Amino acid sequence: MPITANNPNRKSWLDVPQDSDFPIQNIPFGVFITKDDVVTIGTRIGDYAIDLGALQQLNYFEGIELTDDMFMQDTLNDFISDGKKTWRLVRNRIADIFGSENSELRDNKDHRTIIVCHIEDVEMQLPVLIGDYTDFYSSKEHATNVGMMFRDPENALLPNWLHIPVGYHGRSSSIVPSGIPVHRPMGQSLPLGETTPVFGPSRSIDFELEMGFITTDANIMGENIPVHEAEDYIFGMVLLNDWSARDIQKWEYVPLGPFLAKNFATSISPWIVTMDALEPFRIKGPKQNPTPLPYLQQKGKHAYDISLEVSIEPENGEAVVVSNSNFKYMYWSMCQQLAHHTSNGCRVNSGDMMGSGTISGPTSDSFGSMLEITWNGKNPIKMKDGTDRKFINDNDSVTIKGFCKNNEVRIGFGEVCTKLLPPFVRK
Repeated sequence: MPITANNPNRKSWLDVPQDSDFPIQNIPFGVFITKDDVVTIGTRIGDYAIDLGALQQLNYFEGIELTDDMFMQDTLNDFISDGKKTWRLVRNRIADIFGSENSELRDNKDHRTIIVCHIEDVEMQLPVLIGDYTDFYSSKEHATNVGMMFRDPENALLPNWLHIPVGYHGRSSSIVPSGIPVHRPMGQSLPLGETTPVFGPSRSIDFELEMGFITTDANIMGENIPVHEAEDYIFGMVLLNDWSARDIQKWEYVPLGPFLAKNFATSISPWIVTMDALEPFRIKGPKQNPTPLPYLQQKGKHAYDISLEVSIEPENGEAVVVSNSNFKYMYWSMCQQLAHHTSNGCRVNSGDMMGSGTISGPTSDSFGSMLEITWNGKNPIKMKDGTDRKFINDNDSVTIKGFCKNNEVRIGFGEVCTKLLPPFVRK
């Protein structure tokens, strides 16, 4: 089935600002609360939020097999469960409804008032009920930097890294959408030169520049997903900030890996950009050497050219861009990650989220964490107000933005912006 929604020549009858992240060729999916306090599934074109629940109730999806309440729910899980054919049919239909040549909704003021809202009048929610969250460690540059920092620089990568997409199980209960502040966590750490740990607020809070992908129901327990089929089970992507407490992590991670240093908060952008929308931005990923084992081998273009930016804004101060990176640097692809994840028969469900791992490029201005940018605090960043940053301070806001662009169209993710608050104090 062709992806007619991607037609680069298509225009919308809705006004779309130049260089908007959300032209009619994007059509992402999310969940929001309307100004009438109704929770609905929606999409976005320009600065307008489209109520897909109202669109369905008014029969604009006639001819597409959907349950009666498909878009009148508070999560996208059921829609994602319906699979790739339904996603494409719905997205193509939305593109047709809002295309400049289609007058059906454009000229129906009563319907338009119900369906189209200004983005400032809605409150974005988590788009899916995330049952499980896995975070990978798939940037060769990031893994090498960390290995050089804390281990033998000559053997920065651990022996398994070039053979498997390393990952760990995250905590879905603390995933929040953009705009929800997070608190500096308390925890155990081992002060430099000491032999006894202390308990208190983390002193080394870091962002991690990542992308996340959302899956549909992929398999039954015991079944693996072949790498060449994995794309069929990936619905779309979000921007992801996997907050990290580096001092807590350093003390706790041996022998079982990250725990409290990671699970206190993960922030994501609220709009899921579909893999169909990202189709024009496929590119080849980095050359893999040694050649992966057969179940991870793939040919063709399985990486995506997504430009990424991170900025830090102090309270009452100006933002400073600290990183410009790109998703194309990832050594292990999403398909390889999903194939490996299910290679032992692990079940993957609709709404599960997989984090890419920190995305670092080859140069210092493209590193994806403060740990790397400041080289564990040895090279602090100067802010515009004259203060230094080794890691993230209380009341700083971290913003991640991302977009793809070619000669015909720009597809963006919006942003994930999160303020770091002091530790939570019980009243």
